[in-house]
Amino acid sequence: MWSNFFMQQEEDARMGGHVGTGAGAGGGGGRSKNRARSSHMSESQEGKIKMAFFVAIVGVTLTVLGLGTEFWVELAQPKHFQNSQSCQMVHYGLWKACTRTLWVSDIDPERESCGPAELPGESNCTYFKFYTSGENAVIFKKTTDKNLSLASAMLALFSLFLMVMGSVCIIMSLTKNVPFLLKPASVCFLISGILILLSIIVFHQSVLALLASDHSVPLHYELSWSVACVGSAGAILLVGGILFLLLSLPFNPFKKCIMHQNSSA
Repeated sequence: MWSNFFMQQEEDARMGGHVGTGAGAGGGGGRSKNRARSSHMSESQEGKIKMAFFVAIVGVTLTVLGLGTEFWVELAQPKHFQNSQSCQMVHYGLWKACTRTLWVSDIDPERESCGPAELPGESNCTYFKFYTSGENAVIFKKTTDKNLSLASAMLALFSLFLMVMGSVCIIMSLTKNVPFLLKPASVCFLISGILILLSIIVFHQSVLALLASDHSVPLHYELSWSVACVGSAGAILLVGGILFLLLSLPFNPFKKCIMHQNSSA
């Protein structure tokens, strides 16, 4: 009788152990499935990321357009400075400068300086020697500041590099269906937007340094459309970086604020 009782207890213990092991395995599998599900983005989140990426791509495109053109600033002599039928002006960017000879008769009579650069005339463009021999350029007897010009160009190039890195992170996040790359992408776009705006500030300081180097030739200067492109790109990149940062958060900050206001009311 006692032997039968002990045998029955052992069978019950073995059955209970099997059931507990199965339940533990099932619970672990459920938790791993939940973790796997939480590590992937939903379709709505993927659509929001694509929209934010489109905004960032617009900023990158404007940056490339601005960096590749030489219409950052226009320097113009008074249109009657040479007492002839023509006048000269210069427009340049980060890499090269172009000297244009325009006809005074084509210029608006109410305009005192030569220009704008869109008028027909002869043009002669040369690349700066900052990046080869280290020489400064002379424009209308005025000398450029090599250090400021190089700093502006390096800031712009590093900003472009960060844009490329941020774009790679977003593409990998979309193709691999993982949202954790949104945070490094947001940091890349935010820093790139700040750097490209700093590049404009440093470039403007280089223009002021150029004008202050010699006062024998009066010049009128104005920032041109390339700077407008780059400035707009910087603002758009900052917006894109903020959007990616919000999308990387584990909760919706707007819904949380609304719920907090409702609960306090």
